[in-house]
Formats: sequence, structure tokens, C-alpha cells
Amino acid sequence: MPDNLLTALALVLIIEGLFPFVSPAAWRQMFTGLLALTDGQLRFFGLCAILMGLAGLWLMA
Repeated sequence: MPDNLLTALALVLIIEGLFPFVSPAAWRQMFTGLLALTDGQLRFFGLCAILMGLAGLWLMA
């Protein structure tokens, strides 16, 4: 179990690092746009990400 968790964490870091590495200007522009969102909008996108992750885990199980 801990090995799987560390593997998942490593994959998240790799995926999160790809966009700023490949296109830093576009990443900065996207991040600036995120700063303009309200708390409610950010929570909605966070909820959508959680639900998509859970659906993906459910489909793979």
C-alpha cells in the first residue's frame, strides 16, 4: 500500500511538472487566469477534478 501511494504521488508530480516545463508562458497565463476566479469557481473545478479521479479509479477497479 505505501508503495502504491508513493508511486501515485510521483506520477502526480511528473504530470504537474510537464506543463510548466513544456510551455512556461502558457502555464503562467493559465495560472494568472486561475487567480481571477472566485472561491466558488475554484471549489467547483476542484470538485470536478475529485469526481473525475474517483470515476477513473472506479472504472479501473
